[in-house]
Amino acid sequence: MKASVDQDGCISCELCVSICPSVFSMNDDNKAEAIEDDIPEETEQDAEDARDGCPVSVINLEE
Repeated sequence: MKASVDQDGCISCELCVSICPSVFSMNDDNKAEAIEDDIPEETEQDAEDARDGCPVSVINLEE
C-alpha cells in the first residue's frame, strides 16, 4: 500500500502526522507529505485512520 497527499488541499492541521508519524510528516512548506516507500503492513490501519480522519480528504491510499 502506498500513500499520497494532495498538498494543494492540505490545511496543515497535522492530524495525519499525529495519527501515523511513521508514514506522514510535514514538509518545509508546512504541508503534509507521505513516505515514498510502501507503508509497512503493521501501520496500514493507522494510515487508514489518518486518511479517514483528514478534515479535507486529501490523503489517498492505493494498493
